[in-house]
Amino acid sequence: MTTITTRTVEYPADGLTMVGHLALPAGAGHRPAVLVGPEGTGLNDFQRRRADALAELGYVALAFDIHGGRWFTDPQEMLARVTPLLADPGRMRDIGHAALDVLRAEPRTDPDRIAAVGYGTGGAIALELGRDGVDLRAIGTVNALTTGRPGEAARIRCPVWAGVGSEDPIMPPAQRDAFAAEMQAAGVDWRLTVYGGALHAFHHPPVDQTVLPGIGHHPLHARRAWHDVVGLLTECLPVPE
Repeated sequence: MTTITTRTVEYPADGLTMVGHLALPAGAGHRPAVLVGPEGTGLNDFQRRRADALAELGYVALAFDIHGGRWFTDPQEMLARVTPLLADPGRMRDIGHAALDVLRAEPRTDPDRIAAVGYGTGGAIALELGRDGVDLRAIGTVNALTTGRPGEAARIRCPVWAGVGSEDPIMPPAQRDAFAAEMQAAGVDWRLTVYGGALHAFHHPPVDQTVLPGIGHHPLHARRAWHDVVGLLTECLPVPE
C-alpha cells in the first residue's frame, strides 16, 4: 500500500460551510484527480475511505460535502434537505463547482485531467457538472439515474458510466429508460450496468440507523461496482507511470 496524506478542507457552498476530505497520493508532481460525491445522507468515513482508496491508486481525490458537515441519520430529515436539492440543477451545479474549485486549487492536481464519481445525490451532482459543460474526463455514478433539463446532456464531453440495482425502487426501470434515452439522444458515450437483485444504496455498508424502504447492502455487487468505477478511471483517466 502506498503512503497517502489526507486533510480536511472547508469551503463555502449552498449557503453552508462544506467540510470535504482531500486525499493525496505519494510522490510529487501533478496527478489526475477525482471528485467523489457522497450519498444523500452526507459525507461519512466510508465515503472518505473511497477518496483514500483512489489516492492509493495514484489519484488526487476530494470527497466533497453536500450538507455543511452533517451526516443525516433521520431519513425524513435527510429527504427534507435532499428532495428540493435534487429538483434544483442550479444548486447542484453550485455545490459541484465549489468542490471542483477546491480540487483544482490543490497544487498536486492536474487541472486538465479530472473525473467525477458520485453515489446517489453525489452522482446527480456529478451528472449536472457534465450537463453544465465542465471539461471532465469521465463521469461515474451509482444509483443516480437522474435526468436533466431538455437538451443539456449534449454538453457532456466525456464517457458516462452508471450503475444501478435491479430491485432499486428509487431508480426503477422507467427511470433507467429515461436516463438511457436522454444520454442516447444527446450522443453521449454512455454505459449502464444493472446489478441483479440489488436494492438502492447496495454499495454502502449497513449502518445502525432507520433507513428508507428499498435500501439494502449487497456485498458482492458493492465490490463489483467499485471494480467498475476503477475500471472507468483506468480507461479514461489513467495514472502516469
